[in-house]
Amino acid sequence: MKTLLIANRGEIAVRVMRTARAMGIRTVALFTDLDHAAPHVQAADDAVRVGSYLDIDAVVAAAKTVGADAVHPGYGFLSERAAFATALEAAGIKLVGPSASVMEQMGRKDAAREIAVAAGVPVVPTGTDAAYPVLVKAAAGGGGKGMRIVRNAEEMDEAVAAAKREALSAFGDDTMLVEKYVEHGRHIEVQVLADAHGNVVHLFERDCSTQRRHQKVLEEAPAPTITPEVRALVTSSAVALARHVGYENAGTVEFLLDSDTGEAYFLEMNTRLQVEHPVTELVTGVDLVELQLRVAAGEPLPVTQDDLTLTGHAIEARVYAEDSFGGFLPQAGTASIVRWPTGEARTSTTVRVDHALESGQVVSTSYDPMLGKVIAHGPDRESARLALLAALDDTAVLGLTTNTGFLRALVASDEFRDATIDTAWLDHVDIGAEVPAPAPEVPRMMAAWVSAMLSASDSVTHGGHPFQADGFRLGGPPAPTLVDLDRLVVVDRSAGTVDGVPFVMVSAADHVLDAVVDGHRVRAVVNVQPDVVEVSFRGQRHVLTPPDRFVDAVDAGDGILLAPMPGTVLDVRVTQGQQVAEGDVLGMMEAMKMELTLKAPFAGTVTAVGATTGQQVALGARLFVVEQEEA
Repeated sequence: MKTLLIANRGEIAVRVMRTARAMGIRTVALFTDLDHAAPHVQAADDAVRVGSYLDIDAVVAAAKTVGADAVHPGYGFLSERAAFATALEAAGIKLVGPSASVMEQMGRKDAAREIAVAAGVPVVPTGTDAAYPVLVKAAAGGGGKGMRIVRNAEEMDEAVAAAKREALSAFGDDTMLVEKYVEHGRHIEVQVLADAHGNVVHLFERDCSTQRRHQKVLEEAPAPTITPEVRALVTSSAVALARHVGYENAGTVEFLLDSDTGEAYFLEMNTRLQVEHPVTELVTGVDLVELQLRVAAGEPLPVTQDDLTLTGHAIEARVYAEDSFGGFLPQAGTASIVRWPTGEARTSTTVRVDHALESGQVVSTSYDPMLGKVIAHGPDRESARLALLAALDDTAVLGLTTNTGFLRALVASDEFRDATIDTAWLDHVDIGAEVPAPAPEVPRMMAAWVSAMLSASDSVTHGGHPFQADGFRLGGPPAPTLVDLDRLVVVDRSAGTVDGVPFVMVSAADHVLDAVVDGHRVRAVVNVQPDVVEVSFRGQRHVLTPPDRFVDAVDAGDGILLAPMPGTVLDVRVTQGQQVAEGDVLGMMEAMKMELTLKAPFAGTVTAVGATTGQQVALGARLFVVEQEEA
């Protein structure tokens, strides 16, 4: 293999290129107009423009043009599309993955279930065998897309319609599968590798139970709660399934462990590399991408099952462009400042970061919201957890909101520490109570200190203006500085206080402020601009804007519905002058594969419609106005 085309974008494209480069393989990136200057394009030896990452003909044509011997699909996009594998086979180009026929069988959840039964693997009851609640899910998909929980017959039609829409958009196939929904379960998955010479091995299991709406949030290896008997069952079943179907390359066999009964059920097989593959790499010491490329080149696996052992524990956190404390809504914008952990070893732990986000980069709602992954490894689970906690403290993204602060709070929670979180926990828990949003007091004090420091520096450097307060008082110490943030903050640099709280600056450089606040050592990334001050503290972005900034803005509410996220208007169901009842659907929005329904807050008349179907709208755009009926 001399030339490898990576049919993907973002952090996974960069990660594949890293291994390929180490193996002496030339790498070629794909890019759309939105991604022309993206990190994965900069990291490649060559790059080819395509109209869409989902255009099979364009991707295959690009592979031919650059003389690619093989194509690595990453995950998402075309990675599990049998039609893509077929097109590459017809072009004489090797897919780094299974054959088209195996992908077709295992990539469809309905067909994979039948194969699992034939291989003697336990499966979840489906269809008429399953009592409510049931799970409606896309037969052709994965990644939590095209899934809905249905608790009674009345919900079924709407749930199926929504899941079909999402599945058709994400996978081009709206075939649905209905199966038993396990209320209290743990998501256990087994990493397998197989070559073209009949060798199949497993690389143990991962636990991905910390998820929201079937989208994984934290993943770890090995699974912290399963018994040796369950481990033996799932790993042997995964190998049997891969061997039975004639699987080749890397794949993941997913199981649902019923916490109430202890039974493990086969869920599906992902015929690709997983987002969470780094935790397996860290506990086994194996580079999965390297083995993928070697298997694709026709080499036998260089390891046997007896060669593979577990060392320590690893935990991964997915960093998304979303406001977790604001309803998990997708976010977009320009990342003004980005700081990732250094990845340096700390005593017995190590931190790894896989990302493709840099300062100044634009994040749009056109693609998946994942920006990167922070992974920690330690000799045991608790040391890995504490290392991840410290790494998330060192992760900062300003310019748009991410879920990093939420991840930090989640990793710090008693529930995650004690490994009691199941697959439904995040969907049922009161987020504000169990995973509270970080308080703004310390970030506000740090922002105020930097603002006062910059103001004093500007006064010395540029002379300020004739009426600017200089702090001089006859016979007394300099006057405190009033800093106008989301409220007025009193900074007394002479006394070393902020709002009367003891404050000692340790260092300040390159937007990073180290300080001792009320006896506690803290660190934050601070960006002071004329119109806004932003602080990243313990991963959470705090935007501190003076209240009078919005004096002339429309007071949203009282029937005014604003876009709660940047995205695309999927549907507009009302017209101006139409009468609506409370709760009537006015329209629908979509961003990053997430649908949101906009409903009438009360009965009344629609007096304005500011959106059309297919329109791209910004966060805060006025979409509908409803005038309430007179009592």
